[in-house]
Amino acid sequence: MTSLESIASNIAHYDEDDMHVDAVHGFLARMITPITQCETVPLIDALGRVLAADVISAVNVPPHDNSAMDGFAFHGSSLQGGRPLHLKPIATALAGHAWSGHVAADECVRIMTGAVMPAGLDTVVPIERTTQAADGSIEIAADGLRPGANRRLKGEDLMQGGIALAAGELVTPAALGLLASLGLSQVSVTRRLRVAYFSTGDEILGPGDAPREGAVYDSNRFSLFGLLMRLGVEVIDLGTVRDEPQRIEATFFKAAASADAVITSGGVSGGDADHIRAMMKRLGDVAFWRIAMRPGRPMAVGWLNRQDCADDGRRCVLFGLPGNPVAAMVTFLALVRPALLAMMGCKRAAPPRLQAVCTETLRKRPGRTEFQRGIVTQAASGALEVCTTGSQGSGMLSSMVHANGLIVLPHDTASIHPGDTVEVMMFEGMI
Repeated sequence: MTSLESIASNIAHYDEDDMHVDAVHGFLARMITPITQCETVPLIDALGRVLAADVISAVNVPPHDNSAMDGFAFHGSSLQGGRPLHLKPIATALAGHAWSGHVAADECVRIMTGAVMPAGLDTVVPIERTTQAADGSIEIAADGLRPGANRRLKGEDLMQGGIALAAGELVTPAALGLLASLGLSQVSVTRRLRVAYFSTGDEILGPGDAPREGAVYDSNRFSLFGLLMRLGVEVIDLGTVRDEPQRIEATFFKAAASADAVITSGGVSGGDADHIRAMMKRLGDVAFWRIAMRPGRPMAVGWLNRQDCADDGRRCVLFGLPGNPVAAMVTFLALVRPALLAMMGCKRAAPPRLQAVCTETLRKRPGRTEFQRGIVTQAASGALEVCTTGSQGSGMLSSMVHANGLIVLPHDTASIHPGDTVEVMMFEGMI
């Protein structure tokens, strides 16, 4: 199979000692293989899943011309510019009950929203835009309407035989409703991506453990759990593993046997225990990077070998994240999340970054991409403004709680001054 070295050799500007964020994305795009196994699930269970095949519409949506609102349906050709129109209601058409009959040029049919348009009629006037005369007829003001107004055409949303949703699309609430509008009770989706994760370190305490000098409670496992759950993958929590080679090795093999991807936090920087890095390399094809980004410079990426399990032709992908809480989250959002979506077979484009006016000075040196925690608000003028949460230490997890997005400062950008426009990667829809 292709090695990390052969992939890396094809990436422009690749430098293991100081890797550009864009090069990381290119590396991961070449390394990732989407899952292909699929399953059929009830429509109610399809939310958040990725479509395994194109969904072809077996019907027209809507299935017939219908009224877009409550009003009166009539012949649009009866409208005469500059003159009011008088019409006599002769019947009522209700939604779900098609009305059939002949309607003359000076007649109309009272119609409800969604009701089938009677044959020959093509225009609807809203009730509130009519005046009722003593004899029961209605008057439409001159030049108040155009022929064809307020009519929904058969198939204007989806045409029979057309692609309603393409393979690789994520089933959102809107997509779920669209599938239901086709009369479908089930849909083919790719199986859930299985992602195992664990934390490493002798200094890590779990919830409920007694405090110990020099130790900290493990926040990364729970932040990663939340990020993975929001992504819709099958989450495999392997807990916290002490810095003991045998335990780490056993956990890696267990993770590789059960998951498509493994995420660890801690143990990938140059200052960490050498046996962790050496073990990662020994158990697979793993590269250790220093990425030109802040926070989150150290990262390990590669494949883990599988032991005592069937070879399905796929390799387990490893993402070794830094141990600092904010660095782990930012690295996940900026690099790992897009890679996992690609593994899921999801072809949805990344959410657009918003443009906001910065209200403070952001100090930065060119040569690295920075992701600063930001708070986006709307000024009285309607423009979006953004400021940081304050100190940007990579261990300050509270700053991620207060932020609603990440201010993205590109690789070559220098310091930002008040009034400058910056890009913001919003958390909504991501975490």
